[in-house]
Order: sequence, then structure tokens, then C-alpha cells
Amino acid sequence: MQTIPVHTAEQFRVIHGANTGDALSFADEMILDDVYQIAPVAPRQRLSVKLTETGLSIASGGDLGTVGHTLFLDCVITLMGSDGTTIDALVIVEVNKDQLVEQVYFMPFTSILPKIEYSLVKVCRETAQNRFAEIACVSFVKGTRITIATGAMVPIQDLKIGDRILTRDRGIQTIRWIGQSTVRASGDFAPVIIKAGALHNLNDLIVSPEHRLFIYQRSDKLGTGRSETLVRAKHLINGTDVVRLDDGFVEYYQILFDEHQIIYAEGIAAESMLFDQRTQRILPSEASKQIPPTQANTETTLRLMPMPCAETLLRCYAKHPADKSAVAICRDSF
Repeated sequence: MQTIPVHTAEQFRVIHGANTGDALSFADEMILDDVYQIAPVAPRQRLSVKLTETGLSIASGGDLGTVGHTLFLDCVITLMGSDGTTIDALVIVEVNKDQLVEQVYFMPFTSILPKIEYSLVKVCRETAQNRFAEIACVSFVKGTRITIATGAMVPIQDLKIGDRILTRDRGIQTIRWIGQSTVRASGDFAPVIIKAGALHNLNDLIVSPEHRLFIYQRSDKLGTGRSETLVRAKHLINGTDVVRLDDGFVEYYQILFDEHQIIYAEGIAAESMLFDQRTQRILPSEASKQIPPTQANTETTLRLMPMPCAETLLRCYAKHPADKSAVAICRDSF
């Protein structure tokens, strides 16, 4: 399951053009050069998404939509702001059991500001699934050092297919594919900086906000049903030693193995890319064929830690700065 920040279509309406007064709609109903403006108060809300055998649907735990309704990735729109900014946004359509449109959502990749007029300059259906895949992919920022088979730490941009990497659970594993992309570092999609020392890391670790870090708890006081769990980087943000890198553009790298792995980045145990229906879009077809079907059809078995527990975790690190063990953290505090 994944939770994404979206606006509803009603919050974004045409103020000049052929569709004046209408809310944002799906691709077939949009007209280029229409000018949109967002409502004065239009906070993003959470849309919970899960992957099923037939595609994407709405999951429980979000603020919007009807659980079980199908979601379609309709298109990516490009908007030109009156302030000179260019913004891309993913348009998502909710469909009910009768295949009728219930709601249209849009997810801008950077913040849309009130009082700014946005002209619709492009509508592209072909890139919708790829852009969603980029969000789902867990990524490390250029310069992140990864622990290899010898124990040495190598900058991720210097790794190549076939290199042998140390994993937490499966010993030494071979890299099957490395991806690279440059994206805008802004808003909810800006990477997260875990500053040196925050989790006993010697250097800053910068990862995508959805990236999950491995946590071990001696007793199951979190109620996850197991001692091992994962916490998303965005849930550790505290405004001091874990913050957003909200500035310009960022160069991301993804590492893929035959199976989903926990590897070591700047000494912190973190997940590798998970190959599934969401993320396979960014892989070349030849690389996709080489990935075993076991990974293509399964999610990680590790449970996710909710945000309140993640914040507790970070406080525990602050209380025990001398404890360098990655597997004994916060054992007396949960």
C-alpha cells in the first residue's frame, strides 16, 4: 500500500478559456491553453493506493475515495504558471463498480500556489505510468556510499551491473540493474536528508521520501507482529536532523537485485528497489525479463511502522547516542 498527496479536481478550476468554470477533468475533456487557478484554501489530502492483480485501487487509511474503487493513471499534464514556473502533475481517475467516473484527482510534482494562473500547455497519456513508477521507486541520491562484498563503501554512481553487494539477509548479491533519473526536489516529493549522527550514520544519507529503512525491535511493542519492520524516511522527518531537501533538482539512483534486499547505505540498513507492476515501467524490457517472477509478483514481507512509532524511534536514538548497534536500538523504550 502507498499513500500519495493529491488535490481533488474541484480545487483546480478553469478561470479563462473554453472550459471556464469547469473543474480539472481527464485527458479527453481538457483543452490546451485553458487557464486554471487553485482554490485559496486547497490542502493536499491523502489517497491510499494498493496494487491488486487487476491494477490500482483505493485502500483504507486515506482521506479520499471509496475503498475498493479502481484507479486509473490517466495522463500527465504540464502547466505554465504566470510566475514563470513549469509544473507537471499526474491526473488520476477513480471509477466505481459500474465503471463510471466518481472523482478526478491530480498530484502536482511541485507545489501549486494560490493566486497564480496556470496555462495548460501539454497533456500526455503515454508517460502517466512511468511517472507513477518513479514515485514508487526507492532511490538513493548521487554520492550515497553502498557497502560492497569486501566491506568497502563505494559511491552509488560508481557501481555497475554485476557488482557484488553485501545484504543483510542473503549474504553477497549481484546487481542486476541500476537506474538513474534527475527529478525536481520539491514539496512532498523532495528527498529526505538523514543527517550524520541521526541514526548513527557517519555521513548524511539522502533518500527518496518513500524509501524504507530497516528497524529491529527486541519485543513487539509496536504491534507489528514481528521483530523486524521497516519505516519510511518521510516518517522520520523532525525538522532538525531529518529534513527535506527542498531545492532545485536531485539525481536519483536505483539498485535492483534478483530479489528485494536490505542493503547498507552510509551504514544504515535500507531496502533496494522492489520490482512489481508499479516499478517495472522504468526498466528496459530486456532487464525486466531477467528478473525472477518471485519478485515480480510479491511485496516485501516486512511490516511497515506507522508515523507515530517512527517519531518515537528517532527520539530513542537521541536518548542513546552511545549505542552503535543497529539491531539493539530503542529496545527499552518501545
